[in-house]
Amino acid sequence: MSLVALALIAPAVVVAAPEGNAPKDKPAVPAPAPKDKPAVPAPAPAPKSPNAGKKLVVERVVAIVNDAVILASELETRTLPVRGEAMQITDPKERERRLSKLTSQVLDEMVNEELIVQAADAAKIEVESSEVQAAIDEIKANNNLDDAGLAQVLAAQGYTLANYKQDVRRQILRMRAVNQLVAPKVQVTEEDVQARYNQLKRRSDAVSAVALSHMLFKLPEHPTEQQLAEAKAKAAKAIERVHAKEDFAKVAAEMSEDETTKASGGQLGWFQRGSVNPDWEPIVFSMEKGDVRGPVTGPQGLHVFQVTEVKQSELKPYADMKEQLARELRRREMDKQTATWIEELRKKAYIDIKLR
Repeated sequence: MSLVALALIAPAVVVAAPEGNAPKDKPAVPAPAPKDKPAVPAPAPAPKSPNAGKKLVVERVVAIVNDAVILASELETRTLPVRGEAMQITDPKERERRLSKLTSQVLDEMVNEELIVQAADAAKIEVESSEVQAAIDEIKANNNLDDAGLAQVLAAQGYTLANYKQDVRRQILRMRAVNQLVAPKVQVTEEDVQARYNQLKRRSDAVSAVALSHMLFKLPEHPTEQQLAEAKAKAAKAIERVHAKEDFAKVAAEMSEDETTKASGGQLGWFQRGSVNPDWEPIVFSMEKGDVRGPVTGPQGLHVFQVTEVKQSELKPYADMKEQLARELRRREMDKQTATWIEELRKKAYIDIKLR
């Protein structure tokens, strides 16, 4: 939305309701009639507006990005689907703090998205309406929705079909901009792929199973900042003791809050790939025998892990993994280059955040 289109909208746009034209305390006086014509009463005073003198907020701008604005209503629509977890926090101050942080993060993402769209427009990258409709048809097919069902789902998230189509168009435009303006900068060489393969031979993906022990420092479902800080301090103290050559099992027996495993020194047993929390797998399967890592967030709180044994698996030949590894490296480099590009766009842009 350009500033030209919203020339009358300031960060908080107000209009004053009319007071009415008649004086407040003097009734209308009929004009004297001509001698040969009957007197005609003057019109009744205009009724006073119920909004007289009040300031009515039409819309509020929460950010200016070069010649475009982001409106409070747009930000509210974007945050609506992700507010659920924060709204369940019972402590009012913590809930407000979490919602404020979430809103700031979403607004920051919207600023980045607007900068990418502007870069796409500057590069004359276009998206046809038929492409937008094809994307929406695919979304409906993947979710078994007809037009009415899609409209219902969108309404529950604060969208109309029209503004959802606009969002889809902008998503396609952003992806196209990244592919055309960033992807050419991504370079992955044969040497890069070979180095990654050699790394895997030595470490994580050569491990098929691990024997795992842990210490748990419990947290409620929606912890406050203080509760989180206290749990982190306990985990740090436990790690410090292990690094000081204390036996992990002894420290676990004394400090772990997992009543089911602390008596056995925190032993969890053997785990194959795919059998642990997906967020934990990259961590524990990159550890070598005797390694200690943490704190790691889990459903019950913070964990400190130790790998006590590992089982190695034979890695596939380089020729069989070459393409897969090249794709992985290109994806990582693409993410890195995209982040750098967006940072450059932000440095060159005029950005005024008016969120309060």
